[in-house]
Amino acid sequence: MRTRRGVCYPRPQWRAEEPEEEEEEEEEEESRRRKRQRRVPAGGAAADEAARMMAAEGVAGEMPDFFDSLPDDLVVSILCKLSASAARPADLVGVRITCKRLNELGSDPLALAMASVKSLAVRAKNWSESAHEFLKQCADAGNLEACYILGMIRFYCLQNRGTGASLMARAAMGSHAAALYSLAVIQFNGSGGSKDDKDLRAGVALCARAAVLGHVDALRELGHCLQDGYGVRRNVAEGRRFLIQANARELAAVLNSSPVWKRHGDALASGCSLLSDFGCNVPAPEAHPANRFMAEWFAARGASGWPGEDGLRLCSHSGCGRPETRRHEFRRCSVCGVVNYCSRACQALHWKLAHKAECSPMDRWLYAAGAPPEVGAGEMMMMN
Repeated sequence: MRTRRGVCYPRPQWRAEEPEEEEEEEEEEESRRRKRQRRVPAGGAAADEAARMMAAEGVAGEMPDFFDSLPDDLVVSILCKLSASAARPADLVGVRITCKRLNELGSDPLALAMASVKSLAVRAKNWSESAHEFLKQCADAGNLEACYILGMIRFYCLQNRGTGASLMARAAMGSHAAALYSLAVIQFNGSGGSKDDKDLRAGVALCARAAVLGHVDALRELGHCLQDGYGVRRNVAEGRRFLIQANARELAAVLNSSPVWKRHGDALASGCSLLSDFGCNVPAPEAHPANRFMAEWFAARGASGWPGEDGLRLCSHSGCGRPETRRHEFRRCSVCGVVNYCSRACQALHWKLAHKAECSPMDRWLYAAGAPPEVGAGEMMMMN
């Protein structure tokens, strides 16, 4: 037996002749207890007191680390809190590489399912098999953000259309607004298939579900569909209402996220004029980690808005990052024909951000090159 401080009681006389097996068991127990030890911090009254106590017990400058005595459920609960509040992937990685036990408990499905979107924001320059495996573990644990991010990466970057779409569908079934909107864009464009695979009705239905959840791009896309009669019966007034709602939500998000904008809500500075009808300007929204990954991925591989060797283009909105999956998949600007967009939402946002000051008629150049505009003015409306 041992005291609370870990010191063994003197062995009784009647146990001196017991078999050697018990001695071996005690030695194994002693080795397990001293497996993880920590040095006493040098200096200070507390350190001197601890050293004095250990010297009295026969321990030379070392004391046991009580981390091993914590139950696994408590450690997993702490890791869940850490995963939910992590601000970068390095926060989780730093904990898991601390010791073998934390690495094992950090792989618990409960901790992975609670991982925040910032902790899953893998950068394209850091992409590796281990990063892919980490996102896959989180997705298998039921993390909707991981399902969406990995689905976008597989569908567009790794060109694994089947598994990418299934991961996004899994996130959409869990009411993930960004996944619903991305599936709507795929339906509108027939991405991953031919032009005949477009399903406008399905795209509008997915947009409507995402709009109910408050997704700003989905609200804007649905508003333009209603105004143009694209995949749904035309209703200009209802479409206008959705556009105003999208603008108001985006402005509210900016005001709530920045203390500067809270104090100076009336003095809205330059930026993206999302409420131009009311004379208000707010900064451009922050791109989702999945869109930022795609933009970095294709930028590192030399892709741009102009056709490459395969003739595929990127969406001209820099915060999107979606590429074409076949030639002439995206719609072009009906005025200049230079820029192209995966959706009406990206077109409207990029128009306010930059293209409004750059757009100029270039029809004669396009006809001279033998590539007439694919979209007429009535099919893709420019916001004047």
